[in-house]
Amino acid sequence: MVNQYETVFIATPVLSETQMKEAVAKYVKLITDNGGEVVYQEDWGLRQLAYPIQHKTTGFYYLIEFKADSQFVATLETQYHRDERIIRFLTVALDKDAVAYAAKRRANKAAKAAPEAAEAPAAE
Repeated sequence: MVNQYETVFIATPVLSETQMKEAVAKYVKLITDNGGEVVYQEDWGLRQLAYPIQHKTTGFYYLIEFKADSQFVATLETQYHRDERIIRFLTVALDKDAVAYAAKRRANKAAKAAPEAAEAPAAE
C-alpha cells in the first residue's frame, strides 16, 4: 500500500555543499528507484543541535516528503544507518490531516516566495 511519508535527516556539518547535494541526490534516487515518488524537498540549512551528537553541535537539516510502499521505509532507514554522513534521521507516515497540512504549508511557502521573486528584478 502506498503511503505518504516525511523524512528529515541531519548530516554532519563537515560536509561541503557539493557533498551535501550528493547525499540528498543519493536518497532521492533511492526513493525513485524503489517505486516511490518525491513530493517535496526542502533544505533547512545548517542549524544548531539541541545537544551534541558525536561531538558535533551543528548539522545540515534536510526534509524529503515522498510517497512509497510501506516496506520501503525499512530500506531507507537501513541506508541512513549505513551512511556515515548522516548523524540523525526521522521518518514518519503522514495521515490525511498531515498531508493536507503539508500541502497548505507548501502553498504558503510558494506564495511568500513569489512576491520576493517579483521584487528581486525590480531592485536591480
